[in-house]
Amino acid sequence: MKIQLKNPLCVFDVEATGIQITKDRIVQIGIVKINPSGEEEHFNELVNPEMTIPSEITAIHGISNEDVKDQLTFKELAPKIIDFIGDSDLAGYNSNKFDIPLLAEEFLRCDIEFDLSKRHFVDVQNIFHKMEQRTLAAAYQFYCNKSMENAHDALYDTKVTWEVFKAQMEKYDSLPTEISDLAEFSRVGEFKLLDFAGRLAIDNKGSAIYNFGKHKGKTIQQVMKEEPGYYGWMLDADFPLYTKHCLRQEMEKIKEQTKEVQERDFIDKLSQLKNKFGSK
Repeated sequence: MKIQLKNPLCVFDVEATGIQITKDRIVQIGIVKINPSGEEEHFNELVNPEMTIPSEITAIHGISNEDVKDQLTFKELAPKIIDFIGDSDLAGYNSNKFDIPLLAEEFLRCDIEFDLSKRHFVDVQNIFHKMEQRTLAAAYQFYCNKSMENAHDALYDTKVTWEVFKAQMEKYDSLPTEISDLAEFSRVGEFKLLDFAGRLAIDNKGSAIYNFGKHKGKTIQQVMKEEPGYYGWMLDADFPLYTKHCLRQEMEKIKEQTKEVQERDFIDKLSQLKNKFGSK
């Protein structure tokens, strides 16, 4: 295998009640875990979404309300999913835009913080689009010379994605082999995203910025000074929970940095006063 793994890699796919990260829920999750030794482990579970699956969505992935009504909820499955994923890096097809943010959203709904900060994320679709510009079915045909027979089953799509990923690595000698470098290559956009919805990012100076709307390109700290209410508006608006979580974390960092600066200024002023009056 041409891919170099320092950590396990979980290639995964989810099927859901729809495509809205903030409102829809997972109905199936399929994971292929590739260990550094090359050994593979599989995880496949249907999930009770605790909401109705629209008939037009069932027509796409084939999972009906009857299929999931007696299954465990995501909250009940969450410990098992976390245990299976462990400290793995994550990969998928269009996963940076859909699967990973939806997974993070589900964990946050359960009041579970799924730490994404130290993981790498490889989006196989982005590699494909940068190299060939196609869909998953076309990618499977192009790279593996196979036709997809059971699309929109999470575990099947996951296995296809893993096959395509390995074939990409064999085909393109120019691709890096380290997961961290592949994650960077498969990223889309000028800046590294802070959240998966693309509302927050890290600029070239390492500062957290807003990546949309009227304050696009401005640092969160700058906007806090110019328009303090913008932060509260984002927390109240219909943004993904993970976006709000990242924003809160950045605000805590800003508060801590501000506190440290104020403390240093106070100590400096106190020192100046001691020097001034101590010399008399």
